[in-house]
Amino acid sequence: MAHNLTIKQNSYYKLIERINRFPQGAPASDLLFEILKILFSEREAGLVSLLPIKPFNSKKAAIIWKIKESEARTILNDLADRGILLDFEDKNDVIYSMPPPMAGFFEFSMMRYSNNIDQKKLSELFYYYMNIEEDFIKGLFTHGETQLGRVFVNESALNEENSLHVLDYERASEVIKTATHIGTGICYCRHKMQHIGKNCDAEMDICMTFNGTADSLIRHGIARRVDISEGLDLLQKARNTNLVQFGENVRERVNFICNCCGCCCEALIAARRFGFLHPVHTTNFIPSINTELCNGCGKCVSLCPVEAMTLVSSNDPLKPFRKLAKLEQEICLGCGVCLSGCNKNAIVLKSRKERVITPVDSVHRVVVMAIERGKLHNLIFDNHVLASHRALAAVLGVILKLPPIAQSLASRQFKSRYLEGLIRRNYNHN
Repeated sequence: MAHNLTIKQNSYYKLIERINRFPQGAPASDLLFEILKILFSEREAGLVSLLPIKPFNSKKAAIIWKIKESEARTILNDLADRGILLDFEDKNDVIYSMPPPMAGFFEFSMMRYSNNIDQKKLSELFYYYMNIEEDFIKGLFTHGETQLGRVFVNESALNEENSLHVLDYERASEVIKTATHIGTGICYCRHKMQHIGKNCDAEMDICMTFNGTADSLIRHGIARRVDISEGLDLLQKARNTNLVQFGENVRERVNFICNCCGCCCEALIAARRFGFLHPVHTTNFIPSINTELCNGCGKCVSLCPVEAMTLVSSNDPLKPFRKLAKLEQEICLGCGVCLSGCNKNAIVLKSRKERVITPVDSVHRVVVMAIERGKLHNLIFDNHVLASHRALAAVLGVILKLPPIAQSLASRQFKSRYLEGLIRRNYNHN
């Protein structure tokens, strides 16, 4: 849809510019403007457009907005109540941050049933913005080599040998067991599809968040607090109904794991549409088919959420109608869902030849995504970010640990003799 923002809509235009300073942005369009009108008042849009990318407190927001801190705190808390902002306790202060649209405030707006906004209209706008226009989904899932999310392998589908090789950060169960907070909410994707009459019958109350993000969403009534036991029960329920675990692409302090169906989930829809561009990071495992055992029943084909499994002729002259399962390795997620439908034990998971690289934490992932998408300068020269030595040190610390090619790309984007000097000294030191 054409981008036609008028002067009267200036606050929303500035908000769109602010959103797009983050690696995970949102292309401007009339549909996005309508979405933001539902989520933000015009004044809120103008205020949020001024907020820094890096975390901040109410005092900093008050200075930026040129209002009293008490008024700023009221506005910030109201935005957190609606999932527009996340808040975290840091010693004797409250720190706020604005999450990206996805995974972020788009989803949080639909993670509970609410009469405060028109969720039906919002769902329709989300559907057309993501599934018809496609620019948002393409930008989110196909730009750069480092993606937002990765698939978690179904641990129960691994044989004893492979179970020894799966690392803790590859296990959704380990994320649950080690999280400081666990929350669950309504599945954004299926909730959205429900309002437009396209949802499946998969479990709704199963969208899982963890750690600081879960704590904020729980305190503001967007997610429901669960303990480790219930979290593991929900995970097993998801696996029993052949849902795919898709979570944040980091090794430490994972903030979300969605239990996705192939028909409603934006990530799995993107994987089908743009599979050759690798929009979702796979697991380190891949199915192997024993053609001697396969009877061509096709159950694995119907279960695969990204259509990586197909049936082909067995080319057996004695059985001309016999079919065999065939895997398209390039688009396979390695989730293991296909194994649950095979009662002939003809499919096993094997380790991929090359391991998939997973960023250490969210700072690492965001910096690498920013470099790959040409947005590193937004992190470095963010509003007031240079006033925070800790924030700048975190960004530079990630850059100094990157491979030389990525460091060179970062240096060209930063155009800083200081950064070039740091990289050179770090290289000589090593």
